[in-house]
Amino acid sequence: MAVRDEIIWRSGIVYFAIALLAAALLVRILILQYVQRSKWSDMSEKFVYKTAEMPASRGDILTNDGRLLASSVPYYTIYMDTRSSGMSGATWSNGINGLSAGLSRLLGERSTSGWKSVITEARRKGDRYFLIKRKVDYETLKILKELPIFREGQYKGGMVAQAENRRILPNSDLAARTIGYLNLGSEGNEVGVEGAFDKDLAGKNGVAVKQRLTGGDWITVDNANSVEARDGNDVVTTLDIDLQDVATTALLNQLRKYDAHHGCAVLMEVSTGDIKAIANLEIGSDGNYHETYNYAVGESTEPGSTFKLPSLMAAIEDGVIDTGDIVDTGTGSVKYYNKIIRDTREEGYGKITVKEVFEKSSNVGISKLIYEHYKDKPKEFVNRLYAMKLNEKLDLQIKGEGAPLIRYPGDKLWSGLSLPMMSHGYEVLMTPLQILAFFNAVANDGKMMRPRFVTAILRNGTVIKSYEPEVIINSIASRSTIRKAKKMMEGVVEHGTATNLKNANFKIAGKTGTAQIAKDKYGYRQGARISYQASFVGYFPAENPLYSCIVVVNAPSNGVYYGNLVAGSVFKEISDKVYATSFFRDYKPENKEDIKLTAPEAGNGYRADISEVLRNLNVRYKRTADDDWVATRESGDTIRLTGVKMLDGLVPDVRGMSLRDAIYLLENSGLRVRYSGKGRVLRQSPEHGARYYEGTVVSLEMNM
Repeated sequence: MAVRDEIIWRSGIVYFAIALLAAALLVRILILQYVQRSKWSDMSEKFVYKTAEMPASRGDILTNDGRLLASSVPYYTIYMDTRSSGMSGATWSNGINGLSAGLSRLLGERSTSGWKSVITEARRKGDRYFLIKRKVDYETLKILKELPIFREGQYKGGMVAQAENRRILPNSDLAARTIGYLNLGSEGNEVGVEGAFDKDLAGKNGVAVKQRLTGGDWITVDNANSVEARDGNDVVTTLDIDLQDVATTALLNQLRKYDAHHGCAVLMEVSTGDIKAIANLEIGSDGNYHETYNYAVGESTEPGSTFKLPSLMAAIEDGVIDTGDIVDTGTGSVKYYNKIIRDTREEGYGKITVKEVFEKSSNVGISKLIYEHYKDKPKEFVNRLYAMKLNEKLDLQIKGEGAPLIRYPGDKLWSGLSLPMMSHGYEVLMTPLQILAFFNAVANDGKMMRPRFVTAILRNGTVIKSYEPEVIINSIASRSTIRKAKKMMEGVVEHGTATNLKNANFKIAGKTGTAQIAKDKYGYRQGARISYQASFVGYFPAENPLYSCIVVVNAPSNGVYYGNLVAGSVFKEISDKVYATSFFRDYKPENKEDIKLTAPEAGNGYRADISEVLRNLNVRYKRTADDDWVATRESGDTIRLTGVKMLDGLVPDVRGMSLRDAIYLLENSGLRVRYSGKGRVLRQSPEHGARYYEGTVVSLEMNM
């Protein structure tokens, strides 16, 4: 009985335990099914499903005619999971030799035995991500997938290919800095078109939902949480790849020839401000030249003699000088306080006209003119420069523009030397593109255009946003001042400092520049060494400007540093090739119907005759004296008539008069006349105001 009771008691305990366990399981099932349903459902999703970012393809950057400047191409990093759970021993042993031979043949780097050794060692260590190769293109990837072991797929063959898009520049270094790049790390940098138009190019990443299969592989599945990636838009630039190649090649050859540190060249379309080519090259540690910095946009330096154009235009616009006025440049040097300003011609140019001051690039002449007329009113000079927008940034479409600097009287560093130094391009800072924009405005009859790099944003080939040409200011100066500026620039090439740029097919107008480069605390001279910046800026063809161009070469050596030789030669090569490749379709000679009448060069002479001519031409004029003989000055669009004084015993001033008027006036004063040339009187000897006696001979030099 005791044994039977013992069995029943023990059986009861077992049954009770089983019943308790069953009840506990039932309760647990109910809790899982109803109470914790969402928790475990989410957890199942986590382990069975996962989301992955689908990167958007970045848009392309295109030339003005749709050719690629920058594009995204898929590249892959190849790993091998040497301990993939789906890889059988037979797959490994039968395929390792063939895989090693294929990798050696396709990728190189190691021999067949070398590949077999490193992969076998990685398998021994259990390496799940053994690196095979980075930056593998798609064609190579397809071949890799056919190699032994790898052909079994990721699960059974262990091949892992991680895709990434790489930005490529099909044209190598051409305009590379302007095309730009993105560096979004801790020291992020956004450069060029890539940086400025990143939001348009980037697109929007999507979301892919992947499901895990038995064995561990993942496949992409349709799911309500999936979001398609939206690829980036394309950006159309103003760049012409053919002209870009011309500019880069011409600049590169010149930098090499003169062993220069760096240089830039920019070609701009006059009427629109479109940048057709922009080259920036700097010598690297390897001795080769590369696009490492956008000097044309970002480097603010003292421009030197190219700044003489705005200086003279300011004075002409204010009516204090005219291009025919005489300046005594002496023997080639002038001293202001403790500073001696010199001309490049050691003996000087003597007495020359304002136009010749510009053509010969006389530092002495320009400094005398500006200092003489503005020393008591320097604010008027600077205000005129400000009115021409020379102190303002261009507000470009890309980042990194250097700031211009034109000091104002009263500023901390303003001194008695500021006016004469500013007049020929020192104590001011300008970028090459800012200088070019000003000269382009002269070529464009005074209208200053904002340099344009991008014209449109495309989506699937359709324009969704366009950027029209922008006008910064409708006129930097009056028509008469612009006309005189053009004449002076043409004179530089015809018989001034850049006669080496003369072209038989079309005329060039421009200005040379040679500036010393300041070296921080050392000033302009470091020991016996002086660094120079050579430049040339202008436009072509002079009679109907289509393109403007600036070339700047920094720190040329080999003993040659003048703007006409170092920079001008690049300008000439660019202009010649542009003419040869595009002028036949772009260049349209002026029709007589298109020629606009502007205020004439009235010259000096008999008041009644000049007044009658101006009235017949409907030209506005203002008489400031009742003298019979007058000199004319253009003030804006109005011509002022000022009296020519006749003093007994003193030679009268006949400069600017016709030969007929000059002979009449001089011979009536008892003088004899000898002349050479045609046109109006350019020079006279003895000069006006000199004392004479009856029968004295006055020699006149005429000029058209």
